[in-house]
Amino acid sequence: MPNRHAFGKFFMVCTGVLVLSIASAFAQQLPYLQEPAFKAGEELTYRLRYGFISAANATLKVEDSRIKFSSPHTFHLSARGRTSSAFSVFYTVDNHYNSYVDSETFLPHYYTERIREGSYRREDIVRFDHRNRTVTGEKGTFKSPSAQTFDLLSAYYFARNLDLSDVKEGESFTLTYFLNDEVATLGIKYVGVETIQTSLGKLECLKFSPEIKPGRIFRKDSALYLWVTNDGNRIPVKAQVEILVGTVSLELTGAKGLKYPLGQKAN
Repeated sequence: MPNRHAFGKFFMVCTGVLVLSIASAFAQQLPYLQEPAFKAGEELTYRLRYGFISAANATLKVEDSRIKFSSPHTFHLSARGRTSSAFSVFYTVDNHYNSYVDSETFLPHYYTERIREGSYRREDIVRFDHRNRTVTGEKGTFKSPSAQTFDLLSAYYFARNLDLSDVKEGESFTLTYFLNDEVATLGIKYVGVETIQTSLGKLECLKFSPEIKPGRIFRKDSALYLWVTNDGNRIPVKAQVEILVGTVSLELTGAKGLKYPLGQKAN
């Protein structure tokens, strides 16, 4: 079993990949559909497994925000990831994330995170100025090379509203995002279409392979794969990677309030 700190770091990586990886399939000014692939009331649940052990759970929600910021309408996106009661004996994770995004452009106005991983504590409040390409957090203001810079949650939901019809197998792309007091980019390769069995049934998916760096968690030959529903919702349903000891996977366990039935194409 990985050591405590390794598991905690992987939990953050896996959460980040879930949110960022599908969005990474584009660069420059990212085009998006006028009609969102999600709606208020949507709730997704995931389970993180280490081998056959259920190690953690995550819940993502979409709500109408009472805070408008500079937008006529704003979505409030939230996520919470926690280790399961059984795995908490070895290591405890309880992370909260919130993002407020413009419901027309899907760009973030405001983002907060509260990280609890073992004895590690971190809190941050982040504000985005897309016109001036700056991101301001607890550690200062950071310049971004892109007019579209995302946090963990806004990247995930923005990506679900992109048109993927022209993406070709083997293509690699990047996304600009802000995480841990740094503006960075994430690369990903589009692998192709694959039908897989999930806990919610057999689903046709788009398969991606995000970048990972070998080290204390991943082997030199480790490859991370992500499967996203090839339907109107574009939901990540599975992620899997081999680590130094064993395999870790993330899978969708529940989906409520979807705009489209799973597997149904958008109009």
